[in-house]
Amino acid sequence: MSDATRRISAEAVGGTKGEPRRLIVLRHGQTGSNLKGIWQGQLDHELTDLGREQARAAAAAIASLRPTRVVSSDLVRARDTADEVAAASGGLQVTTDERWREIHAGGWQGLTAAQVYSQYPQDADKLISGEDFKRGGHGESLADVGARARAALDELLASMDPGECVVIATHGVTGRSLVAELVGLDQSTAWRVLGGFGNCHWASLEEGRAGWRITQWNASAEGL
Repeated sequence: MSDATRRISAEAVGGTKGEPRRLIVLRHGQTGSNLKGIWQGQLDHELTDLGREQARAAAAAIASLRPTRVVSSDLVRARDTADEVAAASGGLQVTTDERWREIHAGGWQGLTAAQVYSQYPQDADKLISGEDFKRGGHGESLADVGARARAALDELLASMDPGECVVIATHGVTGRSLVAELVGLDQSTAWRVLGGFGNCHWASLEEGRAGWRITQWNASAEGL
């Protein structure tokens, strides 16, 4: 390959700066509420034993991507998952930010899906139809989460160097919302097209000359 061809190839992927920047958006491991089908929202729950195993397996897989930083929601289930990634990646430091938290689900928090449908039937119908609204009366909408995550994302991107890979340890709804913000999908389309993250599943994103693109969605250690 000639020098000119190498230069064109590099620019097609990462612009004139050389190696592309990458983001790994990782959902936390299983919690007891996940296991029971309970809406957690911003309730602070710990990982189950299986959740910790999931976090360790994901951390080993993600370490091969050579992350340089790990940032995390301050909720314990995300932070503990982030700690596993940081340790597997050579002892990186974890920086927390409440803007990476899960959607606040208002009155739904602590309820099962069946209880939500019973106590908030109109909300449940809106959720099934894909309508965006504030969850549980006084919670957040997808638009709210997108705006919150976007602010944290913009600060993170402004601090990233060429070729850097950063892991964001977060939650299912927030993870999908920030991916949508990054690639220019509206939140309703992302909800319909992308679906949800499994526990300790992640999305890989890479920056090119035309912007950011999804290179993997709902990847997991089991799938490698």
